[in-house]
Amino acid sequence: MSSIMTNSAALTALQSLNATQNNLSTTQARISTGYRVSQASDNAAYWSIATTMRSDNQAMSTVSDSLGLGASKVDTAYTGMNSAITTINAIQQKLTGSYGQTDAAKEKTQVEIAALQAQLKGYADSATFSGTNMLSVSTASGTAADVKVVSAFNRSSTGAVSLSTIDINVESIKLYDAGAAPTAKGILDTARLGTTGAATTTAQAPTLGAAPAAGDTYSVATLSISTGGTAASDAQISQMMTVVDAALKDMTTAATKLGAAKSSIDLQKTFTQSLMDSIDRGVGQLVDADMNKESTRLQALQVQQQLGVQALSIANGSSQSILSLFRG
Repeated sequence: MSSIMTNSAALTALQSLNATQNNLSTTQARISTGYRVSQASDNAAYWSIATTMRSDNQAMSTVSDSLGLGASKVDTAYTGMNSAITTINAIQQKLTGSYGQTDAAKEKTQVEIAALQAQLKGYADSATFSGTNMLSVSTASGTAADVKVVSAFNRSSTGAVSLSTIDINVESIKLYDAGAAPTAKGILDTARLGTTGAATTTAQAPTLGAAPAAGDTYSVATLSISTGGTAASDAQISQMMTVVDAALKDMTTAATKLGAAKSSIDLQKTFTQSLMDSIDRGVGQLVDADMNKESTRLQALQVQQQLGVQALSIANGSSQSILSLFRG
């Protein structure tokens, strides 16, 4: 039936053209943004997951920066510790060389030992990075606080977030502690028994030149083989060597702990970067547009659009044919 009131063919063609236009707009948006799901209305579930994972990745990026900062702090402490170990070896050599020397020779050797002790303190004080010094601390009371390096950002199955840290026990690696009432002094400024080299909280100053007394203690930071013209006896120098050797063992252990911490930080940094890359790939699979598919779809929709326009034009022109029915 031909009607001038309702053009069914034109309405059908218009509906088809509108559908093609909507699909074309969607495809063009995907091509321009690169995303198949760029907003919640595209796919609410995928958009929500992708948004959460992108947020987690940003947090992990901050964790990666924290690990880099932590690695630098540990590197600085290790460099200071390594230099201190070299210097304390030199002190040990000076003590060995002074054994059996005259009092005058010991006095001259003491000048060298004092210079090395000052160098030790300088190494510890300068091993600072970003305001953190693990070798030279000042503990008001109790034990020195651990240095915590943020190592991971975690999200549980319930959505709760938490942080993991790599903790460096400063108390076990500090060389000096200038605090008022620390639980224990540092490796180099603590009092050590001359007989065993073991650290003790009860200091007992030796009388230079005399036979060693029971309970005599020495500190690597302050030991002296000659004071005011009075030189230490060979027996006392032997005890000093025991003390220095014990401190050297503690420093070697401390350097090992720093090295282990650095290794842990490096491994965690590599893992964090790999995890971030994995999350990026996962999010991409959820929301990224397949550009090969979209480009093919775009070409097809453009053809459909052109055909739709022609179909609508033909449908609109069909009403003109009704006029021929009324011509004489």
